[in-house]
Amino acid sequence: MSFDLCQIKQAKKPYYIESISTNIYSIEELCFYLYENVYLIDQTIVNEALCDWIRDELGLKKLYRQLYEQLEKQQGVVYFIVPIFREAGYLSVKKLREVQEKLGKLEVQPEDSRQKLKGDYLVKSGMYSSAMHEYYQILDRKGPGKLGSQFYAEIWNNLGCAYAHMFRFKEAADCYLTAWKQTRTKELLRKYVSALPLYLPEEEYKKKLQELGADSGLISKIQEYNSKILQEPSQAINQSYAEHENVGKLLEELKEEYRRSSKC
Repeated sequence: MSFDLCQIKQAKKPYYIESISTNIYSIEELCFYLYENVYLIDQTIVNEALCDWIRDELGLKKLYRQLYEQLEKQQGVVYFIVPIFREAGYLSVKKLREVQEKLGKLEVQPEDSRQKLKGDYLVKSGMYSSAMHEYYQILDRKGPGKLGSQFYAEIWNNLGCAYAHMFRFKEAADCYLTAWKQTRTKELLRKYVSALPLYLPEEEYKKKLQELGADSGLISKIQEYNSKILQEPSQAINQSYAEHENVGKLLEELKEEYRRSSKC
């Protein structure tokens, strides 16, 4: 990924942002990233390395001193990010205020909630392995006095979604089952039952359903729903191939998307 927004000095040596595997070459590119990825602002941005890069590669010594001072004061992310936007004149007063409010709300949330938002954003952006890393860190910290069962059920559900996007259906099913056991919602049961036939032989699938002990009527409805859904993929695939004159190009696009989503 790269941006072509620069109107001022570009760096010879880029600043590498780990969360989206991107090189940044100018302060405008940096502002673009910060504005579009508020939930991903973390120690890969708020650190001495970025300050040094701004001084050495962009020659913005005054901004460097401002940012370094904020790091020492540890007043919060807002005070570190806002001077960058102001230096570039990137946002209107209204937009800058919106960013400040969003960052302010994030900072008062519990650490686990902030990290969940980051993981959720990564899932939506297709960075599934990175999202899973965030979710597992939350689960590893789980203990007495932490957030309720509904919150952790959402974590397991989102983990399942990330695994499913990577075609790791057994892991996805295990996550959905863990989430379902905590909340017993119909939607989580549907996801679990729907994932099972994607990796299990017919006999093992039936055995899993028996072990589940869920309402048989509900299971039947889920299976009926699944059978309708499974009739659609072949049509979608045929249409997709028809829309691509070069099948090799389509395969390369799919491979690249998978490589991107698998980066940690």
